[in-house]
Amino acid sequence: MSVDRRQFLFFLGASARAMALSAVPGCTATATVAGNSRSKMEFVPGENGPFELPPLPYDYDALEPYIDAETMRFHHDKHHAGYTRNLNSAISSYPELQEKSAEELLRNIESIPEEIRKTVRQNGGGYVNHKMFWEIMSPDGGGVPTGAIAAAIDDRFGSFEAFKEEFETAGKTRFGSGWAWLVLKDGNLEVINTLNQNSPLMDGNYPIMGNDVWEHAYYLKYRNDRGEYLRQWWNVVNWEEIDRRYEMAIA
Repeated sequence: MSVDRRQFLFFLGASARAMALSAVPGCTATATVAGNSRSKMEFVPGENGPFELPPLPYDYDALEPYIDAETMRFHHDKHHAGYTRNLNSAISSYPELQEKSAEELLRNIESIPEEIRKTVRQNGGGYVNHKMFWEIMSPDGGGVPTGAIAAAIDDRFGSFEAFKEEFETAGKTRFGSGWAWLVLKDGNLEVINTLNQNSPLMDGNYPIMGNDVWEHAYYLKYRNDRGEYLRQWWNVVNWEEIDRRYEMAIA
């Protein structure tokens, strides 16, 4: 392992620890799925909070060679887990908020008490964004869209290739950390990008698909070449799930 790689791993670990400073301790357990050990949060109602870290729907190495196992372990077990813990911690003194879904919290972000609004924005966004992210990728992904989303992309952007170019540009031009999105906005498909973990739900838009362009999503494999990460990501896109999300949004 090179010095640069060791330094980056140290940075990722330190970042995850910092994210968890406000977390409730003792909430991480291990779940075994198909013979593979995966991290899963287990919460006791009334003690740790209502939100649970979902296990990955595939093995850590299932998306290789496009996304490596080491990145998936850090991304899911450290970063997504940290957002989950911090969201639970933020709403721990607000029983009325614990009865809402994370999506409801984000759609009504301006009604969240001011003293926790920023924390809910950041960590609620991180929690919901990543739940979607794992689902819209698959080891059997890639290829071209199918179903209603394929026709909608052609109608809105002219072709799948034109859509891909616009989506990649949204990811490359997001300065710093954030996401590239395909959203349903006022009944129309739009490509946007957002800062940090901000969710399109906060602006009344529905996220059909999104790609995480924080450095922790790609730096171990692609270093500073975000553009190459964006290009290779199409090989793991789960169009069946994206089509399901689109049809649900327009129903």
